[in-house]
Amino acid sequence: MALIDCDFFSESLQVGTSITVVLPQQTEEQIGVGSVRIGPEGPPVLYLLHGLSDDHTAWLRYTSIERYATARGLAVVMPAVGRSFYANEAHGHAYWDYVAEELPAVVASFFRVSTTRQDTFVAGLSMGGYGALKLGFTHPERYAAVAGLSGVADIRALTGRLERSEIVDRVFDGGFAPGDDLFALLEDVDPRTAPAYYVSCGTEEVALLDDNVRLAEAAEAHGLDVTTDFRPGVHEWGLWDDVIQDVISWLPLADE
Repeated sequence: MALIDCDFFSESLQVGTSITVVLPQQTEEQIGVGSVRIGPEGPPVLYLLHGLSDDHTAWLRYTSIERYATARGLAVVMPAVGRSFYANEAHGHAYWDYVAEELPAVVASFFRVSTTRQDTFVAGLSMGGYGALKLGFTHPERYAAVAGLSGVADIRALTGRLERSEIVDRVFDGGFAPGDDLFALLEDVDPRTAPAYYVSCGTEEVALLDDNVRLAEAAEAHGLDVTTDFRPGVHEWGLWDDVIQDVISWLPLADE
């Protein structure tokens, strides 16, 4: 695999930003790493989103994501979005425009990865779980599979769960619109053409478990293909390191 720290200027953010990228590499002599086949269109790509207190390096530092991706010939793109909740901040930067529109175009221009829907996936943890599911509900035509790990499933409960309201005020201007609400967004998804969804949460995550169960039930009731994964665990990297392995195994890679 190739590991790339990429710094570039974002038109959406109007400032320089960074992504960490893992790219599969066809090798014959590397010890301890299995061989992978990369098709002419490039490898499939997983956009992997970080949580509230993290950055674009967190998944690489706290899990073995590079090794897990290598085993399946998967490219992984990890962007930095600060504490934005993957939104166009009311008093800040346009992170939703960046992640939803600009980032895939930048990745396609910089790297040889597949841009087909069947080879494109998105996942994230906590704040990033919310961002991944929002992308999957807002643009279901772009992704073959979408996963939220310990995600903030009910954005409207955010005010009461944060010690400070700085994020609610700065990002959402003190309130939430229907376009911020995952429960509202999933109602507009056509089950006939929707991607597969994966909703996971630790059963000891008191603040998040019930909301994720409700979201999965609402998505299933709407006719969406939902895999649920509620296993023992709390809001920490040991859980997410385990779950991301199962998410990657679950991804419907086109050549398998």
